[in-house]
Amino acid sequence: MPSAQARFLDSTTPPHVATLVAQSAIAALAMNVFLPSLPSMATYFQTDYAVVQLSVSLYLAVNAVLQVFIGALSDRYGRRPVMLVALWVFVIATIGTLLAPNVVVFLLFRMLQAAVVTGIVLSRTAIRDVLGEGDAASRIGYVTMGMAVVPMLAPALGGLLDEAFGWRGSFGLMLFAGVAVLFLSWRDMGETRQGGAGSFRAQFAEMPELMRSRRFWGYCATSSFASGAFFAYLGGAPFVGAQVFDMAPAMLGLFFGAPALGYAAGNFASGRFAARVGIDRMILIGAVINFGGMALLSLLYFGGLQNRFVFFGCFIFVGLGNGMILPSATSGMMSVRPHLAGSASGIGGAIMIGAGAALSALAGVLLTPGSGAEPLIVMLFVTTGLAVGSILYVISRARAIGA
Repeated sequence: MPSAQARFLDSTTPPHVATLVAQSAIAALAMNVFLPSLPSMATYFQTDYAVVQLSVSLYLAVNAVLQVFIGALSDRYGRRPVMLVALWVFVIATIGTLLAPNVVVFLLFRMLQAAVVTGIVLSRTAIRDVLGEGDAASRIGYVTMGMAVVPMLAPALGGLLDEAFGWRGSFGLMLFAGVAVLFLSWRDMGETRQGGAGSFRAQFAEMPELMRSRRFWGYCATSSFASGAFFAYLGGAPFVGAQVFDMAPAMLGLFFGAPALGYAAGNFASGRFAARVGIDRMILIGAVINFGGMALLSLLYFGGLQNRFVFFGCFIFVGLGNGMILPSATSGMMSVRPHLAGSASGIGGAIMIGAGAALSALAGVLLTPGSGAEPLIVMLFVTTGLAVGSILYVISRARAIGA
């Protein structure tokens, strides 16, 4: 919970930790529960895999655009009303996906589902509203650790739902979860924005100050390259599992959740040590682990160990690294200008998700029936290496200024 005074199911106090976890978790659920169904969705809609894969990349692209406005809107009108409106949009859009008669209509409603990203942006913003930089990174880590259970279990559950009910099973689950989180947020999420906010003109007049900060851009670049590896995995791993390793949806869903094991552990490490170690060192350790996992995968896979255990197992390191990187990088972005915490969270998240959308789409283009997994592995090796370089630049700039 952001503050010790919070009471559960009391809309006059800041949201309880369970509400923050639920708001973040439903965004994670909407992101990946249906991924094992992508091959069967292509068959149902009588289209190519690359077309239904747009349900990942277009969703991420809309996520990126929305985050710019979510932060500014929440700075202007408050965290609570923006959250409730976004959840209503998600519920309506999910109903639309279930009733979609063709892939075009489905993709349109799928893009509207991206409104649920508000849960991630405003849950961490609510924390930063009432805590300092180091404590906020620690608390964000704990909250994200709680929500990490969802991406760990959701793909496996999605695979089972696909086999039992077809691809609509996963979207039915999203609808149920959306209604539940909407009710919980209405009952429990008190306003955390400190004081009032000026007009949008006044807010945007202060944006250049944020945009000129090299520290802000350094955190954005690090989180973008690190999380971009995971988003590319989201876009490419279902194809690799189904086409390269010939895995059924339920088995693919089980293996697909491997990075979440590392992600939960990484977020625990963030919650336990970020305030003590410092956010820059925590990010650097995570980035090195991230890159090390992809280096190991490259070495083993190109060395001849081309099996599903090697491929999915090495992504545990990507999850572990991201779990250590993202809470501290997010806290760093919002700490540059605390009075613009919502805007910083939204813009930083938009940059991160935008990069993820591009890499996810690129994975869909590069992976063809004859390509194997090699293009994806090479792309992720480069991306995680750039994350290490980005945080090293931030640290070097901080030392230069300190000197």
